[in-house]
Amino acid sequence: MGEAVIDAKYLKCPMPVLRAARALRSMSAGARLLVLATDPGSVRDFRDFCQQSGHALVSWSETKGVYSFSIRCAEPVGAQS
Repeated sequence: MGEAVIDAKYLKCPMPVLRAARALRSMSAGARLLVLATDPGSVRDFRDFCQQSGHALVSWSETKGVYSFSIRCAEPVGAQS
């Protein structure tokens, strides 16, 4: 299974995070989401979003002004072990 990808380039805050949040709601726990963004503020936004939501920001990088965020989907709220 590969990563789902969201191309949020050229969107301003908070759109990249909102699109990621929507996608993560429909993903299984442990699935990966790759988000591409160009807004420099998205680094802080995704760190905060993952910390608050419980999703794991596995990695992020920047190449030629494009930020790539790899996020692992958390267990849904209220899920039992």
